Amino acid sequence: MDHSSLRSTPLAAMFDGGGDATAIATPVMRVRDVRALDAADSVESPSSAVALDTAIAGALEHLASLQTADGHWCAELEGDSILQSDYVMLLWFLGLNEDPRIEMACRTLRASQLDTGGWAIYPGGPPDPSASVKAYFVLKLFGDDPVAPHMQRACTAIRSVGGVANANSFTKIYLAMFQQLPWNEVPAVPPELILTPRWFLLNISEMSAWSRAIVVPLAMIWALKPCCSVPVHIDELVTGARADRKGDSLRERFWFAFFRGVDRAIKLGESLHAFAPVRAKALAECERWTLQRLPQSAGLAAIVPAIANAAVALRERGHSLEEGPLADQLEELRKLELVSEGEHGAQLRLQPCCSPVWDTALSIAASLDAGATPENAQIESACRWLLDHEVKQSGDWTAKVARTAPSGWYFEYANEFYPDCDDTAEVLSVLQRCLQDDELQPEVAAAVERGSKWLVAMQNRDGGWGAFDRGCDRELLTFVPFADHNAMIDPSTADVSARAVEAIAARFGASHDAVQRGASYLESMQEEDGSWYGRWGCNYLYGTWLAVSALSSIGRGDDAHARRGAEWLLSVQLESGGWGESLETYADPSMKGQGPATVAQTAWAMLGLLARLRHGSGSGPECASMLGAVERGVAFLQEQQRNDGGWCDEHWTGTGFPQVFYLRYHYYDRYFPLQALAQYRQFTEANESSRHLRGAPSPDED
Repeated sequence: MDHSSLRSTPLAAMFDGGGDATAIATPVMRVRDVRALDAADSVESPSSAVALDTAIAGALEHLASLQTADGHWCAELEGDSILQSDYVMLLWFLGLNEDPRIEMACRTLRASQLDTGGWAIYPGGPPDPSASVKAYFVLKLFGDDPVAPHMQRACTAIRSVGGVANANSFTKIYLAMFQQLPWNEVPAVPPELILTPRWFLLNISEMSAWSRAIVVPLAMIWALKPCCSVPVHIDELVTGARADRKGDSLRERFWFAFFRGVDRAIKLGESLHAFAPVRAKALAECERWTLQRLPQSAGLAAIVPAIANAAVALRERGHSLEEGPLADQLEELRKLELVSEGEHGAQLRLQPCCSPVWDTALSIAASLDAGATPENAQIESACRWLLDHEVKQSGDWTAKVARTAPSGWYFEYANEFYPDCDDTAEVLSVLQRCLQDDELQPEVAAAVERGSKWLVAMQNRDGGWGAFDRGCDRELLTFVPFADHNAMIDPSTADVSARAVEAIAARFGASHDAVQRGASYLESMQEEDGSWYGRWGCNYLYGTWLAVSALSSIGRGDDAHARRGAEWLLSVQLESGGWGESLETYADPSMKGQGPATVAQTAWAMLGLLARLRHGSGSGPECASMLGAVERGVAFLQEQQRNDGGWCDEHWTGTGFPQVFYLRYHYYDRYFPLQALAQYRQFTEANESSRHLRGAPSPDED
């Protein structure tokens, strides 16, 4: 890159002749002038300042080039092989077994098989029973010879992890549909759940939003017991071992045993036709519930498991493949398809959902930190896009927040029933930074007011925030047999709460009751070593960054909790200058802070340390250590940056359901490193005290 040309060349003009055809091609975002800073003006040497400016300018250009014509950003969201397996099974069940997408998905499955034979739920992970059983069945169904080397390896690997018995409940229900398991070996999911009152121990309003959307159509499937005859069986994967969840404590063992008894009672009642008087009503209510949530949504709850279950259930209820709600669900799945060329031909991957609201808000934040202004046409168009995606109608959340006007933002392109606190907090944070744009000011101010009130209303009794609902913490639901996907409830989490605290403080001030209660919740969730658990990102690096940043932003940066969090971040920095943590930490917390360095996780740690430096009042060895660590992180990010200005993390850092489903956000390695470098530049240029943090003399002492 010719660095000097950045002074006069608009960013978008540099994109002519290449890049995505949907990218903005008007000269609207301009990088700030790059200059070689004099030693008297900067704590960095001129060459270091220029190198930092070059890195930031290149990253900002690259991120701007990824923006779409209507103003938003949306990266690929990558999940594991279960998505491909489920898609093949759905197409086959619907009678589309000659569809060419099946062959492309099977190529993807073969390409993602581990050398040891099974399938993992994230790169570098161990073989997962559910993912492996589904992939093996799909490949055998499609015609792969069970004596072929890759199938033999798969069979051996699956048996070594317990075989079909160790697969989760959702997997077993799909296997029962294809006559691979008898229905009486599948956990009961009675549709009568939808008829139970709110006070009853088991009712759908107490389930997490994503479980609710998955379980309601799944209950129809369980009750209707659809049958799809296939010419293969997977008896070779049955080990005979029974894999009941037992729990560690006496209390857990009691409740697991209790709900196993309930499950047996339901199945006995089913065999005696005890549910006959209400079954038709329950099925009709499940269908009504499902259909009610399809308009203004990119499929049911805009996530693949719910959409796929809805498609099966609607088919069993007589809906047509050619038109109507079933056809619409299949079209939404098509929109999630990604096709690429592999070694043996085209491969198909299915995204679990899309992440445009999330990617857009985080891209705006990084761009603003890097020098873009709210009046900038690209930033303005992105803000308008976010404003257009504010929730305008009531959704499931109103069951417990009845007197609050609709607002908030969801994660996907359309998911009107399910705004979430995490996206809402991030959108509010960036919109509040854009209030100075005179043209947008009235719309932004009104949206911020509505969204902030909605977010305050979603606060839980413990002071924290969950993702989609308030008060969704009935732990007993986690013991029911079909709840082995590890996401039955939606309690407060430190990472979502930290974002909410910052967003609400920016609107109502740090002294607001919701902010203070949220801060107390964060402090209560800190672990003994100073870290915080990260529910939606991997893992302790994610949670600790957000908690330290939130506490620092409201004036608690010098308190013991933020200080200990920063000390933990310092303690796990790698020799390379980066930070990294494996998804294995969700199964083995003793591995926290350990793993190969990634640019996203490095940026998170840097942002946490910079928050303390920016909002703290101390100096001396502690601050010098933090600044030194950040500078080593800067060097790591500069070393990893590609010629196009971006970065590339091969390791996954996103979390769907801990120990069950993980994600790779393909833009995490674009906006987070840019944001970390930009905030470091802001700190070193704006905070003259950074001189004496290293022990350098102040100008008055020269």
